[in-house]
Amino acid sequence: MAKSFYVYILATRKDGPLYVGITSDLHKRVFEHKTHAIPGFTARYNVDRLVYFETFEDPEAAITREKKLKRWHRAWKVALIERDNPDWRDLAEEFVP
Repeated sequence: MAKSFYVYILATRKDGPLYVGITSDLHKRVFEHKTHAIPGFTARYNVDRLVYFETFEDPEAAITREKKLKRWHRAWKVALIERDNPDWRDLAEEFVP
């Protein structure tokens, strides 16, 4: 089975800060954000709601996409999130253990 890579966006709320990241273990990484296990931007501003993610088989494609999203204007990121998640649900709550 091929390893997956994830590009994800976290938020506090619709009008709050956004964070774009990449990981090969989305469940673990979101848990780390929620528990503030790693100091930094997301811990400082309590950015821990998973509002969007994409899955990739190729790590280079995931890295390219992450870099692209980080350069996007906020309005573009909001539109991307709202296309699939108009209510800004915390998608981590829908993970199946």
